[in-house]
Order: sequence, then structure tokens, then C-alpha cells
Amino acid sequence: MVKKIEQENKELYQCEECGYKYEDEEWAEKCEAWCREHKSCNLEINKHVLQDRHQ
Repeated sequence: MVKKIEQENKELYQCEECGYKYEDEEWAEKCEAWCREHKSCNLEINKHVLQDRHQ
């Protein structure tokens, strides 16, 4: 289950597998599912990652 966080007064969703952050919970869930199954990143999903993904 993705982690809901608040950063700079915004509600964000973080993949608990890789730590990437998304504004949309759906993309975070897709990322987490992909990470768990494939142990890698998906470039199509990662197009939606926020720039400061590891902060």
C-alpha cells in the first residue's frame, strides 16, 4: 500500500518500494505493483514521478 505524505502543503503518494513520489495515488499504486513484481522501474510509469522524488 502506498504511503500518503504531506510535502510543501501538498498531499503526495509515495511508492514504498522505490520511494518515488506522485501527486496521483493511482500512479503510485501502479509504480509499487510494478516494483514488487519486476524489481525494476517502468519508464511509462516513471514519467509521472515528481522531480524531487527521493527527498
